[in-house]
Amino acid sequence: MKPQRIVVVGAGHVGLYAALRLSRKLSARQAEVIVIDPQPHMTYQPFLPEAAAGNISPRHSVVPLRRELKRCRIVSGEVTRIEHARKTVTVQPIEGPVKEIAYDHVIVAPGSVSRTLPIPGLRENGIGFKTIGEAIYLRNHILDRLDIAAVTPDPEVRRASLTFVFVGGGYAGIEALAEMEDVVRDALKYYPELRRDEVRFVLVEATNRILPEVGPDMGAYAARQLDRRGIDLRLDTRLESCAGGLIKLSDGDTFRAETLVWTAGVKPSPMLDNTDLPRGPRGHLTCLPTLQIVDGDTVLDGAWSAGDCAQVPDLANPGAWCSPSAQHAVRQASRLADNIRAVVIGATPKDYKHKYAGSVASLGLYKGVAKIYGIKLKGFPAWLMHRTYHMSRIPSFNRKVRVLADWTLAFVLKREVISLGQLHAPREEFTHVTPPLGDGRAAEPVGAGTR
Repeated sequence: MKPQRIVVVGAGHVGLYAALRLSRKLSARQAEVIVIDPQPHMTYQPFLPEAAAGNISPRHSVVPLRRELKRCRIVSGEVTRIEHARKTVTVQPIEGPVKEIAYDHVIVAPGSVSRTLPIPGLRENGIGFKTIGEAIYLRNHILDRLDIAAVTPDPEVRRASLTFVFVGGGYAGIEALAEMEDVVRDALKYYPELRRDEVRFVLVEATNRILPEVGPDMGAYAARQLDRRGIDLRLDTRLESCAGGLIKLSDGDTFRAETLVWTAGVKPSPMLDNTDLPRGPRGHLTCLPTLQIVDGDTVLDGAWSAGDCAQVPDLANPGAWCSPSAQHAVRQASRLADNIRAVVIGATPKDYKHKYAGSVASLGLYKGVAKIYGIKLKGFPAWLMHRTYHMSRIPSFNRKVRVLADWTLAFVLKREVISLGQLHAPREEFTHVTPPLGDGRAAEPVGAGTR
C-alpha cells in the first residue's frame, strides 16, 4: 500500500509539533510527512523579548527544522497556492522553479502576521515584533539611539533618540517594552552623557487596560508597576500618525520619536487568500473541534488547521473560540496529529478540548504577573513561573540546555549592551572600499542570475 502524503504548510508551533508527532506515530510505510516553510527554523516567539534584551542568544530562541524533524522531508520555500479541490500545493522554493506537490492530507498552519492599520508613516517607520530578525533589529536600533543621543549637539535629535514608543498592550507589547526598558536602564551606566530622566518610554493602547489575558486585577498591577518605572501609559489612546518621525496621538499629544514598535495584534497569514478553503468573517479557516476544516456542514476530506490562522470552537468555554495563544497551538498540534493518524489507520478523530490554564507575562528581569487556574501571582514568583513554563515548552533538549546556560550566565555576569548594527548592512563597508569597473559600471555580484 502506498504511504499517504501529509503536507504541513508552515513550521510554527502547530506545524513543528504536529509534524514531529506524526513522524513518531506513523511509520514510513504508512505516511510521508513534508514540511514547507521559507525559514529553516521554528521561532519560539515567547522568547523574542528575552532575545531582544540579550538574556538569551537569538540562535537559542529558534529550533532548526532539519535537526528536529529528521524523519520528515523539509522543503525550504513559500507556499503560493493551495487547491484543495485538486489536493495540491504550489511551492516557490528559495531556489529554482515553481513546483506542485500533491497530498492526501494538508495541515494549513502558516500562522499570523502583524495586524497593521493605514496610519501615515507606519510602513516607513514602524518596527514589528514577530520574528527573530525584528527582535535583533530592535535591540540594535535602541542601543544605536543611545549612541546618537550621547554625541549629538541638537537637543531635538537627542529627545527624539531617547523616546521609545510601543503600540499595543498585549503580551508582545508589554514584554518587549519591559525588557527593553531594562536594557536601556542598564546601558545608561556606560553613558555619562545621558541622564535617566531624559529617557522616555511610551505605551499606546487603544483600550482602557493592558494584559487582558491575566485578568483586570493583574493587568492593573502590571500598569502600576510600569508607571512606577517612569513608563508613560496612554490608555484609551490611538496612534494617528507617525509620518516623518512625528508621533500624533488621539489624545492630542504630539512629539518626535525615532523608535516606534508596533505590537497591536495579529491577523491570519495573507497566504490564505490564495486558497480555495472556506474562511470566517475575520479571515480565519473555519474548523470543527476535531480540527478538520469545514465548509458549512461539509467536512473537507484531508484538510486540517489549527493555531493563529484557524477558528476552532472552545469546548471548555461554549460559544467562544480558542484564543490565538501558544498554549492552545501546542495542544491543538498534538490532537491534530493524533486525529490524522486515526484517519490513516481507519479510526475516528476526536474533539480538541482544553480548559485554558491561565497566563503568565514577564515585566522584565525578576518581575512578572500570572494567573494560573485562578491563582494570582506577581513579582518574582510570577517571573519564575514564566521562565519555568516556557523552558518546558520550547522544543528539544538541546534548546532547553542552551537557554538555561544563557540564563545562568546572565545571572552571574553583567548584561551585554553592545549594538551590532552592522549586521543589517554587512556589505556596506566592503562595497564602499571596492572601486567600480573602469567604465563606471559596478561588477556583477557573485552568484548573480542563479536565483
